[in-house]
Amino acid sequence: LESGGMTETCRRYGIRRIDDITDLLALYRPGAMQFIHEMIEVKEGRKEVKYEHPLLEQICGDTYGVMIYQEQVQNAAKLLAGYTLGGADILRRAMGKKKQSEMDKQRATFVEGCKAENDIESGLANRIFDKIASFAGYGFNKSHSACYAHISYWTAYLKANFPVEFMAALLSNEFSNTDKIGVFVSECHRMDIEILPPDVNRSQLRFAPEEIRSGKMAIRYGLAAIKNVGEGAMAQSIAEREKSGPFQSLDDFTNRQDSKVVNKRILENLVLSGAMDWTRETRAGMHERVEEVTAAASAAQRDRESGQEALFADEELASPLSKKIVPEWPKEERLEKEKELLGYYVTGHPLDKYRILLNSDRFCKLGLLDDLDLSDRRARFPFAGMIRNVEQRLTRKGKPFGILIIEDFTGSQEVLCWGESYTPARDAGILEEGRIIALKGEVTVDDRTESRKIVGSSLKELKLRQGRNGNNGGGPLELSLWVSRSGVEDLKEIEGVLASHPGKTPVLLHLQSGTGKRATIECGDQFRVERSEALSSALGRWMD
Repeated sequence: LESGGMTETCRRYGIRRIDDITDLLALYRPGAMQFIHEMIEVKEGRKEVKYEHPLLEQICGDTYGVMIYQEQVQNAAKLLAGYTLGGADILRRAMGKKKQSEMDKQRATFVEGCKAENDIESGLANRIFDKIASFAGYGFNKSHSACYAHISYWTAYLKANFPVEFMAALLSNEFSNTDKIGVFVSECHRMDIEILPPDVNRSQLRFAPEEIRSGKMAIRYGLAAIKNVGEGAMAQSIAEREKSGPFQSLDDFTNRQDSKVVNKRILENLVLSGAMDWTRETRAGMHERVEEVTAAASAAQRDRESGQEALFADEELASPLSKKIVPEWPKEERLEKEKELLGYYVTGHPLDKYRILLNSDRFCKLGLLDDLDLSDRRARFPFAGMIRNVEQRLTRKGKPFGILIIEDFTGSQEVLCWGESYTPARDAGILEEGRIIALKGEVTVDDRTESRKIVGSSLKELKLRQGRNGNNGGGPLELSLWVSRSGVEDLKEIEGVLASHPGKTPVLLHLQSGTGKRATIECGDQFRVERSEALSSALGRWMD
């Protein structure tokens, strides 16, 4: 029941009992969908069903005059024309295959049976046969649909009453599919459930509930769900952590692993995904040391296996290898690696520096499309966001048009762009994945599903004014802390760095939750700084 069209149909139908779910699961298929509107009209009392014979009401009254199920077709043949259950199943199959010779044979048997069993005249019997045949082609097995309905109800109950546990299980079930993980993470954010980043000292193998403060639960990203790290290698890491305690550094982590299992490539992906951020080294710095630490760990493991250990081996392995001061990668680069390995952005979002603009009244929110007033059919609404996907297509006349997926902080929407809007924007080079654009959108309502769609025009790149974001030398220095992931030690470290680089540049501190809520504090004048490479290196993991 999770697709947009099915969700909207459930709302329109007004589910009150489990039989409603069973009916909709059988109906929401090609062909059978044509009867949904008719059923809703009857269910809501806006239309009255006329039955050709009283027995038909007994057969399909519960489904508002529509024969949804194969069992109803069989029951109609049995009650109206005296078919045996076996004979009724032969009739059902013949109607489904629509083989004319067999249909003619069955029609004669049905008309004859109607006369013998219920004194129904041939003309009416033929009309009833035609009506049953029209439904039989779409008939669904009720017991099959009922099984799905019960599973749907159980999962809905769990999601409503145990949301964190249910979503953790759902994510774990798809842990090897990073694309699907991204979809479920968005649903978690919609439900105000935070997803904590992977952490080799905290994560389990799969996604797991974790308390972040009294009474507030979040979901910790599972190590096995990180792309290209391997379930076996992470199971070994967790076993070592549980046996000998938390890891103390990047070097300690590699030294305590079997280097044949946790190799250089796996360690690189752990660093790039943010699973080693607890070391308080920059990702760029750790990435540069990966080859060095894995080589040292392999050499130490060979010595241990051969019985050769250095006199001061424990001390040597416990202390980190030489660290160079390596400036952190730009935020966009870190985020793209996270997205690639985890299926979504964890420690920020490419739109963060546009947040004030996108959250202002200047633009409508993509996730609140259903709340827009469409009384003026000619209205065009302003939208903005990041392009997630671009699909080029051709009309029947060979003219190009595009289907874009646009995302803001509230959600994503499909935007249809016809040639007169699509072609100039494409030729200007702004219709590429990752570009931030603004557009005017005509919002239309699908007659069948009643879902809303956007037809876009006036597409242009969205640009910030000079000095608006922290990457611009003329603007304030902007730092971000995640409420559930940062502690007093982060604040103390930031305070010390700011104090050691006094200057005139103001500092903004963004406090952010894992579900998109954000507050900004302007630090006092005593924390103003002088920009430098050393400052950027020291604050790299917090810089916007």
